[in-house]
Amino acid sequence: MTAPLTLRPYRTDDEDAAIALWLESWRQTYPSIDFAARLPWWRGRWRNELVPNAAIIVAEEAGTLVGFVTIDAQAYLDQLVVTPNRWGSNIAGTLVDEAKRLSPGSITLLVNTDNARAIRFYERNGFVHAGKDVNPTSGRPVLKMAWKP
Repeated sequence: MTAPLTLRPYRTDDEDAAIALWLESWRQTYPSIDFAARLPWWRGRWRNELVPNAAIIVAEEAGTLVGFVTIDAQAYLDQLVVTPNRWGSNIAGTLVDEAKRLSPGSITLLVNTDNARAIRFYERNGFVHAGKDVNPTSGRPVLKMAWKP
């Protein structure tokens, strides 16, 4: 039986667990990309861009960080990360619901166009296609998605 899921605000002592979770999740999604080589960049982005500018909500089961979501003051959802061994559970949906609670008027996000699993998830959670773009960091094509109540 799985322990109950708890949501809470991010704390600075969550950094290592959150970054390890990000690495594990992205490695699983894109195994051909060396995300370990990107860790210094990601840690800098985490500390300098996301932590100071976004609400970060973490999900825990039995005291272990199993997911997190970031939502900034412009209602932009930058990261939704769930440990791969819990993909398909209620964790991602619970985190998106929390982002909607924190940003009740709307949410926007970008998702890689080749990440069909994530696109289907967002569609099931009320997001619609709102255009196309290119990720400025990776150069990958992305789909803009938006949610409004």
